Amino acid sequence: MLKKQNTHCDSISHENNLTGKILMSLDYVNQYLSETEKIIRDIDRNSIVRAIDLLSDLKRDQGRLFILGIGGSAGNASHAANDFRKICNIEAYAPTDNVSELTAWTNDDSFNVIFKNWLLTSKLSAKDALLVFSVGGGSEKASYNLVLAMEAAREIGARIVSIVSRDGGAAKKLSDVCILVPVVAQERITPHAEGWQGVLWHLTVGAIRD
Repeated sequence: MLKKQNTHCDSISHENNLTGKILMSLDYVNQYLSETEKIIRDIDRNSIVRAIDLLSDLKRDQGRLFILGIGGSAGNASHAANDFRKICNIEAYAPTDNVSELTAWTNDDSFNVIFKNWLLTSKLSAKDALLVFSVGGGSEKASYNLVLAMEAAREIGARIVSIVSRDGGAAKKLSDVCILVPVVAQERITPHAEGWQGVLWHLTVGAIRD
């Protein structure tokens, strides 16, 4: 009889723990979505429109689009390249899709020059554009490879659109259009920034698709 009672108590304790976890999860979901709503309210819509216009002009002029990103942003770059090619009929590339070439540049030269060298080898021209995905926008201390690539693009005359967060970093200074994802929670800057990269490129693809 005592054994059955203990089992019953254990069951109640498990249910209470489960209920507590569900409530904690619901709190987190509500917090995250509330932060997303704040980003929706605060993000600069004019910069989004300017980015759409720039990429629409790129499509009209049959320029190429090179999409750059590191880490999770590299995964977004690969997905975005597919969408701009397949849906918008823009010749688009994500250098991080070519692992062999990027690792060769890293081994033979430096990780800092992987994107710059890739763009120069691809004969980047003033007719082309970069789309840069980054959480911090690049600096001498973080994602310097993005900074060198953007500087090279500026020298050539290629246009630059960036989707970044924090204070915008180098991308804010070097881009023709910089879409800044507002910081609404210090501990979730990266997931919001990378999530909004997806929102904004899908929005743009929908706006300029064939």
